Amino acid sequence: MKKMLSLFLAGMLSVGTLAACSSDKEASKETDSGKDWTGTITVWDGPRWPDDKDNKYHWMEEKIKEFEAEHKGVKVELVQVPWAELPNKLGVSIAGKSWPDIAPVDISGSAVSIDQIDQGVLESVDDLYTKDELKDFYPNALDAYTYDGKLYGIPNSMTVHTMLLNLDLFKERGVEPPKNGEWTWDEFLDTAEKLTFDRDGDGKTDVYGFSTYILPGYYEAWPFFYIDGGAPLNKDMTKFTFNDPKAVNAIQRLADLKLKDKVSPESSGGADVGGTFQAWANAEQRTVAMQPWATWAISSAQGKYPTNFTVANYPTGKSGKPVTIGGVGGWTMFHQEDAGKKKMVGEFMKFINTTDEQFTMATEYGTFPARISTAEKDPYKDNPQMARAMEMSEQAVMLPRHPEWKKIDEAIQTELQLVFNGEKTAKQAMDDAKTKVDELLK
Repeated sequence: MKKMLSLFLAGMLSVGTLAACSSDKEASKETDSGKDWTGTITVWDGPRWPDDKDNKYHWMEEKIKEFEAEHKGVKVELVQVPWAELPNKLGVSIAGKSWPDIAPVDISGSAVSIDQIDQGVLESVDDLYTKDELKDFYPNALDAYTYDGKLYGIPNSMTVHTMLLNLDLFKERGVEPPKNGEWTWDEFLDTAEKLTFDRDGDGKTDVYGFSTYILPGYYEAWPFFYIDGGAPLNKDMTKFTFNDPKAVNAIQRLADLKLKDKVSPESSGGADVGGTFQAWANAEQRTVAMQPWATWAISSAQGKYPTNFTVANYPTGKSGKPVTIGGVGGWTMFHQEDAGKKKMVGEFMKFINTTDEQFTMATEYGTFPARISTAEKDPYKDNPQMARAMEMSEQAVMLPRHPEWKKIDEAIQTELQLVFNGEKTAKQAMDDAKTKVDELLK
């Protein structure tokens, strides 16, 4: 497992003056050591895996109780934020200088925000671990949180995006899944056509072969745009390249699954993340046979939404090579004025990021650990779907780490939504995106 995760990280190719805001709600004693500090730490987190009461924040709530018991006078306030709302909510909080003390980095978003670093709202956490302690983290996991030689967060998990295939629907239609999870675009399209059908004979399609969603900050659909050799920016991140035919043709093909081929539902290409997943995973729906997801969905399909499924590569295009996108989740510390509080915030970040906690995250949430010691505990020895996803690590590329990536991404994704709505062709949309992105690349 340790060797496989090393390959995962090696295969993830890189493309490339503020006031104190999280003020304490209780009186605090400022100390240099932090051990005598008392007050309130505000932590934001997104939903993770559910407990038996369908509480998806139970893990963080339990960690908070344990930490508060060990640190008298310290209160940790949890703010629950849906993942899809996290970027905008953080943007608003930064604009209003009311950010949290700790916030998660969505694993789908690839890495720490360089834009937030440049704004001066993130703290360097170089002093949280010794050099020897940092050796337990995979180098490329640390790289995703490093900028200008400083560490701006703690990686706790990694992922790749995969294709998830509902085998019950394949069986119902007498369709064979791709051998070894490998296929070309033409084979994928043929499969999607066979899996699109009218189940009850009323003349209306009940089950579709494929669907996905388009939303800023999320990239399940994006490996399809890379399969002919396309990429959003060139290698030195000075030029917009999604308007190149290699990308434009791939984007149009995916949109045409709905617009022309009719193998995707009308909702495909919309912004409804939850509704898209429910259509594939919820036993009361199961109206889509194939969808792309990050590895957290594997855990969900093995737990809350039991599904007979397999993991496959994204189809290959003209490049002849399968490709996916990797991401590194973790935690960031926002700007602190109080030295004692900063140390206590750091203690909590370390508390939720131990070897054992990353093991829990790997086995329960469906992610790859960022710690070598966690990988050595072999969290996937009895999980063939996660093992298959790990095989895709060699195909992974990282999104461009441009300081203006958030704005670049928004410009691209907004235009992509228009393509999937049939309002623009891929060429028109990417030419329009280029106009916006070029301003950001200056």
